[in-house]
Amino acid sequence: MNPLSEFRREKDRFFATDRQSPLTSEQKRGFGGLNYFPENPELRLEVVTEEFAKKDTIQMQTSTGGVQTYTRYGRFTFTVDKQQAELTLYVSRSGFFLPFADSLAGSETYGAGRYLEPEPLGGGKFLVDFNLAYNPYCAYNDQWTCPLTPPENRLKVPIRAGERVFHGEETEAGADLRAEGYDR
Repeated sequence: MNPLSEFRREKDRFFATDRQSPLTSEQKRGFGGLNYFPENPELRLEVVTEEFAKKDTIQMQTSTGGVQTYTRYGRFTFTVDKQQAELTLYVSRSGFFLPFADSLAGSETYGAGRYLEPEPLGGGKFLVDFNLAYNPYCAYNDQWTCPLTPPENRLKVPIRAGERVFHGEETEAGADLRAEGYDR
C-alpha cells in the first residue's frame, strides 16, 4: 500500500470510529468511507511562493457567520491541465493555510472549497500536494465552523485530486473498513 492509500485508510478509520470525528453518530452508522479522486502525481507540486512585502491581516468569514484572522503570506502560480492558476497562501498561529475552491466546487468538490497545509521547504519553496486536499469539517456537520475560501483563491480550473464531495456512499476504503469489523 502506498503512503497516500495508507493516509486515506487511516483518515476513513478516524471518521468511522473516533470521538473527534466530524460525523454524527447517525452518519457513522452508514459511513462507507470518504470519496477521493485517484492519486494525481502531477498535482504534487514544489512551488516558489512570492512573499508579500506587506502582509495584510484579513478576516475570513466562517460557515457559521463569524470571522477568523489570517495573514496573507504570499502568492504562487502553477499549471494544471495546461492552464495557469494562482493561489494566495495564508498563515495563522497554527501554521500555513491554503483554502481554495476549484471549478468543480458544488458538483464534484465541496462548494465552499477545500483546504491544505503546505509544507515549507525553505528558500521560499513549499510542497503543495493537492492529493491531500480535504473538505472542512463543516462539509459533514453544520455544528462545525470553518473559514470560507476567499474570492482570490477561487480557481477557474479543476483540481482533480484529494477529497471529493461527501455523499456517504460506499468506497473501496469503506469496504476495507467493514471487512476489518468497523461496521458501526
